[in-house]
Amino acid sequence: MSLTNAQVDQFVTDGFVKLEGAFSAEVGAQCRSELWQAAGCDPSDPKTWTEPVVRLGGFATPPFVAAATTPVLHAAFDQLVGPGRWVPRTGLGTFPLRFPSDQAPDDDGWHVEASFTGAEGEPRLNLRSRERALLMLFLFSEIGPDDAPTRIRVGSHLDVPALLEPAGEQGLEWMDLCRRAVPASAHRPVTLATGDLGDVYLCHPFLVHAAQRHRGRTPRFMAQPPLYAVAPLDLDAPEPSPVTQAVLRGLAH
Repeated sequence: MSLTNAQVDQFVTDGFVKLEGAFSAEVGAQCRSELWQAAGCDPSDPKTWTEPVVRLGGFATPPFVAAATTPVLHAAFDQLVGPGRWVPRTGLGTFPLRFPSDQAPDDDGWHVEASFTGAEGEPRLNLRSRERALLMLFLFSEIGPDDAPTRIRVGSHLDVPALLEPAGEQGLEWMDLCRRAVPASAHRPVTLATGDLGDVYLCHPFLVHAAQRHRGRTPRFMAQPPLYAVAPLDLDAPEPSPVTQAVLRGLAH
């Protein structure tokens, strides 16, 4: 199953597209069972949910590999990034597990994800999105408006290219870019990454987004891995990919 033309257009314009049922609920349930065990929490005992956020690293067991490599996802990667221009996932990570809590999390600021490491080990981004093809949000639980859904500034990916263009291939240090991208995109409307177990949001690598406090009752399980790029974006390509089209549109504005 392929993305429709309307979905591809939405990705270019809004900076993301939601794939419903991108992996099966059965596979998702197997993954979630492993996540509960790794977190050291009991799904039936809220007294064990002592922190607002538990962060887990990568998982490469068969259920996570199955969730990350479905034909639906691979077809969408080809459409948005381009055939042969992305690296297949061999698992999933990282996992910010968010639990109902009165405590504010310490990671809920607006930001863009870094894409590569600079000469001194610092996280950076550049105009051609070196090493990162997409930001992805894999939902491993039902996520409603109160369940700490990721906040997304719709169209904010179009505000970032003009900030990165003067920096050339070396790009900008991650915090430096965030300090510029957050006010530059403050006018954008906000939407929430809600959905069901098995849904995946495919996001432009320049999308401005943020976490938030969990105000619901059911823990939120999600993975936010990158899709790695084989090569930086070709901004002079005769038929640019939708990811590249968005960068060019941002520069034109």
